[in-house]
Amino acid sequence: MGEEFQNEKARASAWFRELRDRIVAAFEALETSHAEGPLSDRPAGRFDVTETTRASEDGSDAGGGLMSVMRGGRVFEKVGVNVSTVYGTLGEAAQASMMARKGLSGMAEDPRFWASGISLVAHMQNPHAPAVHMNTRMFWTPHAWWFGGGSDLNPCIEYAEDTAHFHAVQEAHLAPHGAELYPRLKDWADEYFYIPHRGRARGVGGIFMDDRCTGDWEADFALTQDIGRAFLPAYIPLVEKRRVQDWSEADKDTQLVHRGLYAEYNLVYDRGTKFGLATGHDANAVLMSLPPMAKWV
Repeated sequence: MGEEFQNEKARASAWFRELRDRIVAAFEALETSHAEGPLSDRPAGRFDVTETTRASEDGSDAGGGLMSVMRGGRVFEKVGVNVSTVYGTLGEAAQASMMARKGLSGMAEDPRFWASGISLVAHMQNPHAPAVHMNTRMFWTPHAWWFGGGSDLNPCIEYAEDTAHFHAVQEAHLAPHGAELYPRLKDWADEYFYIPHRGRARGVGGIFMDDRCTGDWEADFALTQDIGRAFLPAYIPLVEKRRVQDWSEADKDTQLVHRGLYAEYNLVYDRGTKFGLATGHDANAVLMSLPPMAKWV
């Protein structure tokens, strides 16, 4: 499972970058088109784009990516869209974790890895507009490969019709891959994005998968692409509908408290955050998911 995967790696990395470009353009278009309603008199927000780099312990190149962050826009208070392709060797702690979680033998003898993906978190100005998270990724070692990711909606003020739309679009995009897949990935998201110490979910769910390896790389890559393709049609209409609503100070307070839940989850439980920090990736890129302001009461 070595050099024969170079083409697959390149295709996956290129797809995540293409998806990033589509989303960045769509989000900037939302900023431009916000012509009426709260904060519409502000300048339209734009992404600041920074190249991220990663070095191995010996100083050699270990990959990197693009960190794109918009702050203080008309619609988005803070949104980050990161894409990266990193590689190198896993440290002893990461090797032990992977062997324990996946039962991979041989990690100590050949601890090389390659990982590529896109990660997105949006925190909104308007408390009626839901926050959202999306991530898709591919991971490779000489011993195994797999895909993971999904997207989930995190409103602080819930609207049943918004939740229904978000889930319906996900279900439609997963339907070509088997009728049983959406219910399974929905349940997986409900389980994964649960906050045990709060006894509640961090949002209204979505879809999530990890360790996806059926043995058919093309099929699993196609599924991962459709998870990515579902994101914009699932999310953009909700923002367009909610960004024009007026909000009160009480609404904003509700939003800030809910963001505290989001921060707690990402710092305590999120597997991607832990992996990014453990493997030496740019800390600002790893932690871009944190909200700009939050509140604990």
